[in-house]
Amino acid sequence: MKRSPLLLALALCSVSVLAADPAPTTPARATPPPPPHPFTYPPSIEGADIETYKEVDGAALKVWIFWPVEKAALGVKHPAIVFFFGGGWTNGSPSQFERQCRHFAERGMVAMTADYRVASRQHVKPSACVADAKSCVRWIRKNADRLGIDPNRIVAAGGSAGGHLAAATATLPGLDETGEDTSISAVPNALVLFNPALVFAPFPGLEDPNYAKNFDTERLGCEPEAISPLHHVSEHLPPTLILHGRADTTVPYATVEAFAAEMKKKGNRCELVGYEGQSHGFFNNPKYAETLAEADKFLVSLGYLPAEKSSQ
Repeated sequence: MKRSPLLLALALCSVSVLAADPAPTTPARATPPPPPHPFTYPPSIEGADIETYKEVDGAALKVWIFWPVEKAALGVKHPAIVFFFGGGWTNGSPSQFERQCRHFAERGMVAMTADYRVASRQHVKPSACVADAKSCVRWIRKNADRLGIDPNRIVAAGGSAGGHLAAATATLPGLDETGEDTSISAVPNALVLFNPALVFAPFPGLEDPNYAKNFDTERLGCEPEAISPLHHVSEHLPPTLILHGRADTTVPYATVEAFAAEMKKKGNRCELVGYEGQSHGFFNNPKYAETLAEADKFLVSLGYLPAEKSSQ
C-alpha cells in the first residue's frame, strides 16, 4: 500500500530522536533515565500497573499506570494525565513517555502511558487510532472512582501523532468506536501537546502547498477535514499547551501557530512555546528537561499540581 511521505517521516523521525544517545540531563527530582530501547514493543515498564482499557479486533489495548505517593489516602481524588506515543500512526511504543509519567506521578498525578492500534501491527488507519484514544479517555473517566481520579481533571497529552490523538479527543466529533457508550465524555479537561500534527486539509490563511496534500481519505480512513483538529476548533475547548520546534520540517511550525490563533479567536486558552533551532521530536532529546518544566508549570497554573517548593 502506498504510504504518505509525511507519515513515514513522522515515524522515522520519532524513532531516530528517541534512540539517540546519550540521554539529556533530567530535572533535579529523581527521574530515572530512559529505557535503553524506547521503541521496544511490547514495552517493559518497571513499576507500573497494567490494565486493559479496550479489546478490539483481537487486540488488548493497555495503559501503564504510575500512582502518586498518596494513592492510598482515603477519599483523595487525583488529577490524571494520559500520554499517547508518536510514530506516524505506524509504529511506536508507550515507553516513549515513561519518564514523563514517573515525573508527574511523583508530583501527585495518576500518570498513564497508553497503547493504541497502529498500521505496522494492526494494519489500521489514523481514524482507528483516534477511536482508540477516545476510548482510553472514556475508560479513565468511567473508572475514575476506582482509580482515585478526579473525572474533571483529566489531561490528554502526546507527541507528534500522539499529540494529534490527544488533540483529537478534545476537538473531533465522531470517529468513535462502534457501539461505545458515548454518554461518557471522551473530552479531556486539558491538553499538553508535543510537536503535534493538527492540520490535515487546507485552511484559510495557512499557505503550505505540500503539507495538507500528503493526506487523503484512503490514507486516513476518513475525510481529511474529519480528522483535522484545526478544522474543529470551537468555543469551550480545554486549556492547551503546545511545545513545538521552530525548525520542524515534518510538522511545520506554521500549523501550530494557526491552531493557537484559532483557539484564541474562539476564546480558548492556548499557550504555544516555540524552541529555536529544534526539529521534530525534540521533546525527549535534547529538550526533555525544558519541555517537562513547561508542562509542569502549565499544570500548576491550572491547579492540577502544587507549586514546586523553593530549594532554599
